[in-house]
Amino acid sequence: MSLDNSTERQILHAPIHDAPHLEEDTTPVKRPGLLDRLPITGRTRTIVEWFSVVFAVYILITAVSVIGSGFGAATGGRAEEIFSFAQNPVVGLVIGILATVLTQSSSTTTSIVVGLVAGGLPLGAAIPILMGANVGTTMTSTLVSLGAAGDRNQFRRAFTAASVHDMYNLLSVAIFFPLEWAFGILDRVSTWFAGATMGSDGGVIATVFTGLGNAVTAVTDPGADLVEASLLGLMPPMWAGLAMIVLGVAGILLVIRFISSMLKVLLVGNVEKVFHSAIGRGPISGIFSGLLITVMVQSSSTTTSLAVPLAASGKFSIWQIYPFTVGANIGTTMTAMIAAFGFSGSAAAAAMTAAAVHLFYNLFSALVIFCVPFLRPLPVIGATWLGNLGAKNKLYVVAWLAGLFVVLPAIMIGISSLF
Repeated sequence: MSLDNSTERQILHAPIHDAPHLEEDTTPVKRPGLLDRLPITGRTRTIVEWFSVVFAVYILITAVSVIGSGFGAATGGRAEEIFSFAQNPVVGLVIGILATVLTQSSSTTTSIVVGLVAGGLPLGAAIPILMGANVGTTMTSTLVSLGAAGDRNQFRRAFTAASVHDMYNLLSVAIFFPLEWAFGILDRVSTWFAGATMGSDGGVIATVFTGLGNAVTAVTDPGADLVEASLLGLMPPMWAGLAMIVLGVAGILLVIRFISSMLKVLLVGNVEKVFHSAIGRGPISGIFSGLLITVMVQSSSTTTSLAVPLAASGKFSIWQIYPFTVGANIGTTMTAMIAAFGFSGSAAAAAMTAAAVHLFYNLFSALVIFCVPFLRPLPVIGATWLGNLGAKNKLYVVAWLAGLFVVLPAIMIGISSLF
């Protein structure tokens, strides 16, 4: 039985000692790949695992740099001309949605876009792709909700919790996509931010960011340069550039999954503590806990998927899960910001601009939707309606996924081609 609005508000603002008690999950967390077979234990193992995370971050930044160099080599400086099809914002939005659905990681999509912008992809073409990445990442939590399909009430709660992420991101796109198309708000703000942090006249902040970027590139450039020199020595520039892009994308896919898996192992106790203590204290606390956990595990899909089973069990309401997923959207922007430090000079400013687009888009979305009274409940209303439909018949779930990720993109592209 669903809760009425007054009950939801009571739960949302309840003090932490009134929040539902959660039993500790004692299921051992499996280390990824070969690290699960390391013949070491205790502190030594922990140190080795942390070093593996640091090395994976190095590979991530190097891979993004390789993509930027490869894109420049493959396009021969004609990126704007070659990717003129992506100048249609609707096409860019669909590319972002589908790319994230395929990789199941918005961090992967945004990191790749950062590298492409550094390599010459126009920012105007990149902004809709970054918006679409937010929508595409919602599929993961929806798939997780299917694990509760055996019980109608549990599935209704799980699918509702997963769908609130869909509805929120769709509402964000509905607000900011036309605004960006008409006024270029994100373009302007992000360009200013990149100038303030990476420009030559940005003062102390720019000096610090530029120094940090130079230090990072001093470490990562040798690896990226080695890959570039090796491939350019074996094949023509265009093919070498394409090979670099493929290698960079493969590297990003692998290391982001590895980083997420390792951080879940290393921070599992802290993640659970933050989740259990903060999620019942109100919307501000929920947003910050979602942000913090996502930064800790470097995966918004992991964060939102963590919330779905707890919603299914009835331990948390949709009003408590909702701000948590909003925070996850903001937290996932950290990966692109890290990736932007893999460049120097004008490429660094371009990369930071792309990363800042994703950051400000999610910040502005949270501010607008949560500060405008009539907008805040809309994702919950839509998710509740969809959850009730899904509980009645699982075909509604299939129809929703097909409609959101197949039919809607096709219709959008078809309509946009008429103008």
